Amino acid sequence: MAKKEVKNDLKKGTKNSKKEEKKVKNTKKVKKEKVKKENYFEGVRSELSKVKWPSKQEVLKYTVATIVFVVVLVVFFILLDLLMSAIKGGF
Repeated sequence: MAKKEVKNDLKKGTKNSKKEEKKVKNTKKVKKEKVKKENYFEGVRSELSKVKWPSKQEVLKYTVATIVFVVVLVVFFILLDLLMSAIKGGF
């Protein structure tokens, strides 16, 4: 029985609702198996081997694009600040 149904049954006051609620609570307690460290690191290694790593040329291209974008935003916000200051009468 689903949790919502158990809650609805509790509101209605059915007799079996408390037993069913205990069953729902008991199903939550599932023991997790411990993963050995060796298995974990083998999994990490296999996943990292599936990654398509960028070439040096791609990394350089993305780095330059990011720096240019940041510089453009800095200039935009400086100009916006100066414009707002001039409108307010800060000059």
